[in-house]
Parts: sequence; structure tokens; C-alpha cells
Amino acid sequence: MGSASIEPQRLVVSFAPPRDFVTTLKSDLKETFFPDDPFQQFRNEKPARRLKKALQYFIPIFEWLPKYNFHLFRYDLLAGITITSLAIPQGISYARLASLPPIIGLYSSFVPPLIYAVFGNSKHLAVGTVAACSLFLQSTISDVVSPNDDPALYLRLIFTSTFITGIFQTALGFLRLGILVDFLSHSTITGFMGGTAIIICLQQLKGIFGLRHFTTKTDVISVIHAIFKNRKEWRWESIVVGVTFLCFLQVTTYVRKKKPKLFWVSAIAPMVTVVVGCLFTYFTHADDHGIQIVGHLKKGINPSSIGLLNFDSKYLATVIKAGLVTGLIALAEGIAIGRSFAIMQNEQVDGNKEMIAFGFMNIVGSFTSCYLTTGPFSKTAVNFNSGCKTAMSNIVMAVSMALTLLFLASLFSHTPLVALSAIIMSAMLGLIKYEEAYHLYKVDKFDFIICMAAFFGVAFISMEVGLMISVGFSLIRALIYVARPASCKLGKVPNSTIYRDMEQYPDSADLKGILVLQLGSPIYFANSTYIRERILRWIREEQAVSNFEGSILEHVLLDLTGVTSIDITGIETLIEVRRTLLANDIKMAIINPRIKVMEKMIASKFIDIIGREYVFLSIDDATEACRFSLQRPKPNGNCSLAEEY
Repeated sequence: MGSASIEPQRLVVSFAPPRDFVTTLKSDLKETFFPDDPFQQFRNEKPARRLKKALQYFIPIFEWLPKYNFHLFRYDLLAGITITSLAIPQGISYARLASLPPIIGLYSSFVPPLIYAVFGNSKHLAVGTVAACSLFLQSTISDVVSPNDDPALYLRLIFTSTFITGIFQTALGFLRLGILVDFLSHSTITGFMGGTAIIICLQQLKGIFGLRHFTTKTDVISVIHAIFKNRKEWRWESIVVGVTFLCFLQVTTYVRKKKPKLFWVSAIAPMVTVVVGCLFTYFTHADDHGIQIVGHLKKGINPSSIGLLNFDSKYLATVIKAGLVTGLIALAEGIAIGRSFAIMQNEQVDGNKEMIAFGFMNIVGSFTSCYLTTGPFSKTAVNFNSGCKTAMSNIVMAVSMALTLLFLASLFSHTPLVALSAIIMSAMLGLIKYEEAYHLYKVDKFDFIICMAAFFGVAFISMEVGLMISVGFSLIRALIYVARPASCKLGKVPNSTIYRDMEQYPDSADLKGILVLQLGSPIYFANSTYIRERILRWIREEQAVSNFEGSILEHVLLDLTGVTSIDITGIETLIEVRRTLLANDIKMAIINPRIKVMEKMIASKFIDIIGREYVFLSIDDATEACRFSLQRPKPNGNCSLAEEY
């Protein structure tokens, strides 16, 4: 009596009947498309208040505008005027980069910011054109229409591409398919931006050297070849002016980094460059000495361009390609930047709302002579550092830009192209993040490979190929994670009831006669074979150790806490593993299957096959039951755990 084993008390496992299909489908759709449960705030509200909250949710300006006051406006006014000083030179520069009339760049900083202020979710994002998308549009559209031979058709296709981008972004937002943007990983974006910065800097050597003939290709080899092929066109006057402006801009960037409170020095530097350049060319007639200027800028706000959209089947494939790729890049960059600055203020940015806002502003922009806009980092950083409090800073910028278009546009007609090239080069040098690439190399070699694939692909082949190669590597990595999931052997941490990976915690106690394995991923057709082979390998290794120590492996426990789902192939795999173990007098039990897994196991009769008594709520429960089994006498040889328990 005194030596008899006392049967342990086990926690009750829930074997509730599987939920019906509709309930399961609703749960899955909610987790897929509404993980943040945005409509929770509308529940249990009266209809009028529900309508008010719905308007505030879908149109954010209705949320912050009623609470707006003059105190906030003072900050937004300063920030708006500051980013306007950056928007004017950047708008002209990036329009030139896209082979568009410079005035289009100014138009693009008038209407889109107004749309974003209404629908945008970020307080700090400043809207404008970006270099990467400008260059991609130029390189893609110029493959079918030359901006020099037929500038009117080229411009129409740019507007059409912007419209496609807007439709694509809006659709992603309404369908809550932000998951697509997640395929552009941080490593991919870092490499893509770095490679793009390299080729943009090299392309600006056309302006620095004063070249009139250049290549339409974007890869490094072609650009360098074009520079030296046309070396007879090099103008020393242009080189001196360009290097001077570039050095000035880099000095202001250095000042900003050393003394962040002097951020405004760097913020107004591009505008100073443009103003000084205009005065220089006007008084010295520099355009007569080989320094090219922007030329006439038409006064007036944006004319309508809705009638210019071109859906000719001859160009449609190229336009759609340009619209979708730039739309994805713009979303990834804009949302990432918005979230980065929101985190600094302990705030949240809804990615799906941002997609809708970006989509609307590009749709409306394509109707009002604007090309693709998003949230550029440089302008957003200036907006943030200027102390902006709400999206009103974008409205201030739009109004300031409207006044510029109405009264001051002609003053910028003398802007030297070499000054614009210096502004672009200075901005692009900041996008080559050497420290970030080195950090990736130290932390994760595969992330570094993904980054370098994008960098060298963009720099030496083309922007779309570099992006595709990098995304391809990212998908391969994701597939490897899926097809080769992690598993580990668990041991008991001394003086506790905690079980952890024995490789990570070598001091954890091995359990004699019991092997506890933890599976950490869904079990389905893509990885079921690997999981079966890996479990059997763990068992063979454990048996070898047990035989050496003179013990016998009798129980295998599978901890399914980390298994979020399972399909019929995965269930068949577990049945095969159990059958193999029984043939070797080893019993299998499972621990803590989650609700989806348990429902599949009940529906497929797996629970009936293995027996409910072989399902445990915790590892401690299961190991205690196994120890109780090992301690009891076995009159008929190896009896089953089911009989003993």
C-alpha cells in the first residue's frame, strides 16, 4: 500500500464540437482582413453616433478638425511653409527626372496634399513626388514613347499610369489587402532605394557636366558609357557650378546631423540653391555659356487632364505595369515612413486607410495634371522636425504652392538644371544606407543577400528586374520557412515546471523514457513529409542515447501549442507517425492542440483513433501521466498508456 503509485490529477481538455462553417469562415475572414477589428468602436452605439464615428473613421479630417485651434495652427503654419520651400525645388527636380515639364512637379504639390489632408491617417506625412517612382515611370514609359519625340503622348501616358496607380492603391485599401505590401521587406526596400540612388546620382551627371545627349537606359554601365561617349560636350562652367552647389548642400546636411536643432538649415538649402542659381543665371546670362536652364514656367493652377488619359491597347500593358509597380513601391515607402514617425509619438497609423488616401490623391491627381505622389522621407522628416501637429500642414503647403503657381512660377524659369541635379544628388546620397546594409550583414546573412540582390539588380540591370529578384529571394526564404519549420526537443528547467528547448537551455533535464517535441508551425501538405521525417529522426537519436544509457524510449509527446492550423495531409502524417511508433512499442500523445487544430482532429476522427486520454492540456500533465505509466508494473509486457491511465 505504502509503495503504490498515486495517479496524478489531470487538467480537463476541451473536446467541444467543431464550430459550424459560417462561424469559422467569419472568424477566418475577420483575422485575415480585419485583424485590428476597426468596427469595434461602432458597436453598442445609437445610429446617429454610429454614423458620426463611421465618418470620422473613414474620413479622418472629421475627427481632428472639430478639435482644431489656433495654437495647433501656429505649428502647422510654420511646418507647411517650411516644406513648401523644399517642395518647390524637389517638384521641379523630380519632374525633370521623370522627363516631364517642370511645372508638372509643382502641380503635384498642390492638389494631392489637399486630398491627403482629408483622407490621410498620419499627422506627420508630407505629400510629394519621389525620385524612385519618377525614374521608374520615365524608364518604363520611354520604352514605348520617347519624351523628346512625342512629349504630348508621353505626358498622357504618365497621367494614365498615375490613374492606374490610384485605382490599384484604392482597391488594396478597400479590400484590406495590405498584406501584399508586406512582400516588400525592409531588406528589399533598403537595397532598392540604395540601387535607385546610385543610378539617379549617375544620371544627374548629365546636368552636372552640361551634356545635351544622353542615354535613356538606367543601368550603371549604360549611364557611365554615355557620360564618356559624350565627353566632348562636357562644360567646365557647369561642372564648377554643380560641384559648388553640391558641396553647399552636403555641408548643410552635415550640420543637420551634427546639430539636429538646426534641421531648418538643411530644409531651406534646396530653396536657397534654386534662388541663388536663378539670380546667378539671370545676372550673368549663364545660359549663353553652356549652363542650361529650366525655361518658361506657365502661370496658373492645375488645368484639368481627365481628357488626356489614354487607354490605347497599344500602350495599355506598359501603362498598367508602370502603374502597379510604382503603386506598390509608393505604398511601401509611404506607409513605412508614416508609421516610423507615428511610433516616435506613440501613435498608430492605419495602413489600409493610408492606401485609400494615396489612391484617392493619385486618382484626383491624374485628373488635375499631377503625376504619382506619396510620402517622401525628406519632406516628411522636415515636416516632423518643424513641429507639425496635424495634416493641416499639407493644406498650408497646398495653399502656398497655389500662390506660387499663380504669382511666382515665372521667377523659377531661370533655375539652372545643374542646380536641380545637385539637389537630387544630395538627396539621393542620403538614401544609400551603408550602416543599414552592414547591420543586415551582422544580424542576418540572408537578409543581406536580399538587400544586395535588389541593390545590384537595380544598379546593373533595371529597376523592375532588381525588385523582382529581391522579392523572389524573399519568397524563397518564406517558402523555406514554410516547408522546413522549426522543431525542438524540450527538457525541464531545473526547479520549475517550465519546459524549454534543450539546445538553448542545455541545463534542462532530459526525461528518461519520454521524448517531448515541440512543433512550431502549421502542419499541412507543404511540410508534412519534412515534419514526419524530422520527428522520426528525433526518435532515432533519442533511442540511440537511451540504448547507450540502458533505458528504453516509451513515450513521444508532441507539443502542438505553436501549431496554428492543420490540413488533412498533416493529420494523415500524424497517423502515420503514430502507426510507426506503435510498431516500435512507443506511445504517442499530443499536447494543447489549438481550437482550429482540435476541430480538424475531431472532424477527421483523429481524436477517436488516438484516444482522448492521449490528449493533454499541458506538458507537465503529459509527463506526469507518462511517469505514472512507467512506475506501474506491466504484467502483460508493454501495455498502452490508455489502459494505464
